[in-house]
Amino acid sequence: MVLAIDIGNTHITLGGFYGDELRFVARMSTDTQNTEYEYAAKILNTLSLYDINRLSVSGAIISSVVPALNRVMKKAVKLIYDVDAILVAPGIKTGINIKCDNPSSVGSDIICACVAAHHIYGSPSLIVDMGTATKMMVVDERGAFIGVSIMPGVMMGLQGLASGTAQLPQVSLDAPPSVIGKNTADCMKSGVVFGNASMIDGMIDRINEEYGQALPVYATGGHSASIVAHCKHEITLDSDMVLKGLNIIYKNNT
Repeated sequence: MVLAIDIGNTHITLGGFYGDELRFVARMSTDTQNTEYEYAAKILNTLSLYDINRLSVSGAIISSVVPALNRVMKKAVKLIYDVDAILVAPGIKTGINIKCDNPSSVGSDIICACVAAHHIYGSPSLIVDMGTATKMMVVDERGAFIGVSIMPGVMMGLQGLASGTAQLPQVSLDAPPSVIGKNTADCMKSGVVFGNASMIDGMIDRINEEYGQALPVYATGGHSASIVAHCKHEITLDSDMVLKGLNIIYKNNT
């Protein structure tokens, strides 16, 4: 089994691949204060829920947007499985070109999602990744990443409303019965759910106009299912594109 690890600002996502088959997905909170021993224990406990034997893991690959955890996670994986995890970083074989001003500055999660889109669905494409931040990436007809738009994430906006105001409460990320809210909670839900869906729709229109054609759109990330269901554009939902991209990159480098 190949263990794919996506370290995000809020959550760390684990995926187990047997060939191209994703057998499980698990998540844990990101904490930069944890040591390699603490993460090793967390990974072991989490994977025990899926009856994963330590000896069954033959390799690992890590995507990270939290540099402080890069070495910690590599050490944790080495402690548990005695394998040297591959870190998605400049110089690694991704299978796609990166056409932007500073290729080394492109986040590894962005690269992984674009790799998955290109190899699984084909190019060109527009990928919407809705995590801590909302990212909209474009892959051209030759399979090259050509740019991204980054916006505050869904929960970032929702938490900002509650923490930055005196009378607005914390609410769940559920769609209200109507756009025009009749109570405080529904008013906030309308703005967050329908507002983000409208933003995605509007950005798709702008990107298509700039690119010169209507691009197939794919959505991934923890909050994508809650939002894209309310978008007016046709969007294919694939919640595990970053993990799938990691698995493809692993095979390209072993």
